[in-house]
Amino acid sequence: MPDTTSSPPRRLDPRHLRADLGASLVVFLVAVPLSLGIALASNAPIMAGLIAAVVGGVVAGVLGGSPLQVSGPAAGLTVIVAGLVDQFGWQVTCLITVGAGLLQVLFGLTRLSRFTQAIPPAITHGMLAGIGITIALAQMHIVLGGESQTAALDNILQFPQQVANLHGHAFVVGLVAIAIMLAWPRIPGPQKAVPGALVAVGAATALALLWPDVTRVDLPGNLIESIALPVLPESGLWVGVLGGMLTVALVASVESLLSAVATDRMAQERDGDGLRTDADRELMGQGAGNAVSGLLGGLPITGVIVRSSANVRAGAKTRLSTILHGCWIALFGIVLISAIEMIPLAGLSGLLVVVGLALVKPADIRTARSHGELALYVVTTLGVVFLNLLEGVALGLVLAAVLMIWRAARARVRVEEPDRTTPRRVVVEGTLSFLSVPALSRVLQAVPEGEPVRVDLVVDYLDHTAFDHIQGWSRRHRATGGFVEVVEPEQAKARQDAPHGRFATWSQWRAENLAGGARMRAGLLAYQQNTAERVRPTMEGLAAGQNPSGLLLTCADSRVLPSMITQSGPGDLFTVQNVGNFVSGTSTLAAVQYAEEVLRVPLIAVCGHSGCGAMNAVLGGDRPRGALDDWLRNGEPVAQAWVEGHPAGRAAQRDGFGQADSLAMVNVALQLDRLRDMGVRAELMGLFYDIKSAGVLVYDARSQVFHSHERAFAQLPAALR
Repeated sequence: MPDTTSSPPRRLDPRHLRADLGASLVVFLVAVPLSLGIALASNAPIMAGLIAAVVGGVVAGVLGGSPLQVSGPAAGLTVIVAGLVDQFGWQVTCLITVGAGLLQVLFGLTRLSRFTQAIPPAITHGMLAGIGITIALAQMHIVLGGESQTAALDNILQFPQQVANLHGHAFVVGLVAIAIMLAWPRIPGPQKAVPGALVAVGAATALALLWPDVTRVDLPGNLIESIALPVLPESGLWVGVLGGMLTVALVASVESLLSAVATDRMAQERDGDGLRTDADRELMGQGAGNAVSGLLGGLPITGVIVRSSANVRAGAKTRLSTILHGCWIALFGIVLISAIEMIPLAGLSGLLVVVGLALVKPADIRTARSHGELALYVVTTLGVVFLNLLEGVALGLVLAAVLMIWRAARARVRVEEPDRTTPRRVVVEGTLSFLSVPALSRVLQAVPEGEPVRVDLVVDYLDHTAFDHIQGWSRRHRATGGFVEVVEPEQAKARQDAPHGRFATWSQWRAENLAGGARMRAGLLAYQQNTAERVRPTMEGLAAGQNPSGLLLTCADSRVLPSMITQSGPGDLFTVQNVGNFVSGTSTLAAVQYAEEVLRVPLIAVCGHSGCGAMNAVLGGDRPRGALDDWLRNGEPVAQAWVEGHPAGRAAQRDGFGQADSLAMVNVALQLDRLRDMGVRAELMGLFYDIKSAGVLVYDARSQVFHSHERAFAQLPAALR
């Protein structure tokens, strides 16, 4: 979700007029067919889609907090709106849209956007997938020349009958629209600049000219003549109306903020300027847009990623692009009404089938599976399809709560039988709380009396109840003549007088009392006993090959741990370490080539550090003769650049860094230059690890200075920070 403490939205700038004008026309061409199709799928008047698109562009564009996001009617609300229209009628649904907008304004004023982050992504993605499947099921009936049913199950059950009675001409028109929507993004060439939705609807309209019997869009008048004021419901319907307002407000808010995150990320990748959404202002802008849209007889609006991505890709620089696209739609809806009435319904439905299925994203399924939340995704999706949106999301939330409790209660207990050299071993892994005591008790009670036993607590939390139970069992087992050794990692110890787990610092759980090779041997033993089994599933998945997210070249210094400073795990980083982190030597250059040409990593980072012995030696310190002296000659060009006043070195010394540390920063800058000269295609990043503060500085190639991680990473979307 967007950061609620984000930078101010980008203001209008006359210098960007040409870029914004061109982008607005592209978004206009994308928005018109989508708006018409979504109105059709929502069982709303066709012109309600264009009214919402105009309001989304102008009102939300002016007032919203996401400058490049484009708002309008969205596929994510079609199922909800169709149900509301069926239950209350169109004009009461307009009143619900007004109320939902006012609630969104309230959400923004009370800064409630942060609470939307509490919804598990698997539930949000499952909700959208369920909506997409429901849309596709309903619209396939229209593609076949029939009428859709209200319930998804009815659409499934009646599908065979609809196929048997299909309208051949309508089916061909819809099939052409589907084929173009699927094929257009895959066709190479400059024609991809034309939106596929526009091509699909245009081709379907042209084809329908051959067959007058194909049902077309029927309009009562132009955009202005279609304005319809909302009406109050009957007195007994207010509870349902208020529930509809809350539902529309919540779903529209979540969808808008999700779209804003994606839009910010695309803009940052394009410009690198750190553009971020003001989430609370965005909610207020969306709310104002919904209130106005409902008052004018339009559909509810949200931020729409299809339109927003087209806006960013077309080169939009300010919110003027969004506003202008709304103006073009208004002009189209007033002047070109006859063109809209030529569009076949089957063509719009074919467009919506593809749009709906696009909401079921394989990447979302893979992500949910990798995080152990596939059940949330599936249950939410099926609930939305076969029940309704609210009940489907509620099922997902209930399941999330159950899984959370189950995981909190779950401690895996296994027993390793004794042999001639080791005693019986009881291993407890996970979260050991009072909820796990019954399962633990069964295992401990099964240990034969008088037998030696070792209890390994490989847990991330140990509460007082579990601690007391183990202590009590240990006393009783010792009383039978048995020997008990309880081994517990320092980071999960619980004291007898405190009910909470105590987490130790790194130095406390390191084997500092061991010297020389004994420390490494102890670490290997601890890995085999405490870690190997826990990481085995991950390593089994990586056994077939690696797909790292980047190459990190850093110093061989023992204090620089790549996995720690990047918070990476197995398979995440391809790592090269040498003395001084130089891009030189056959081994290092081979690693860079392998990362580029075989692994195809998208990012290569070079990381220097404070207190670097190589940099001290380059400055004139002790340089043992032999291979090390030859290797350190790689630092002579770095020292020359430092002496000549490289900006990275000057800035570092102004910030209080010593000579060796400022030289280390210049070294990072020059190694990045070396990679560029080699023709490296991956994105390059420079880092400096300050050991004393445990902080990371990031190199800005444009200014040639290092910045604090807070400043450098402020450009990242909130979801990545």
